Amino acid sequence: MPPVIDDAKCVQCGDCVDVCPVDVYYGSKEGETPVVSYGEDCFFCSSCILECQTDAILLRYPLYAQPSYLTDEQIK
Repeated sequence: MPPVIDDAKCVQCGDCVDVCPVDVYYGSKEGETPVVSYGEDCFFCSSCILECQTDAILLRYPLYAQPSYLTDEQIK
C-alpha cells in the first residue's frame, strides 16, 4: 500500500523525496507534487509523514504493519 499524497495540501517542497530512505518518490521533479514511483518498496517508516509541513501524506498501513504507537484515529 503506497503513500498517498493530497495534491490540495502539498506545497511541492520536496522534503518527502529527500528524506525517504528507499526512494519511493524516485523520479519526482523539483517544484512538482512528488510521484510515488516505488510504492511497493515503502516499509512504513513514516519519515515522509514526519517531514511533511502540511500533512499532505497519508500512509495506509496493512494490518500486519500497523504500528502499535498509533491511535485508532490516526490509522485510516
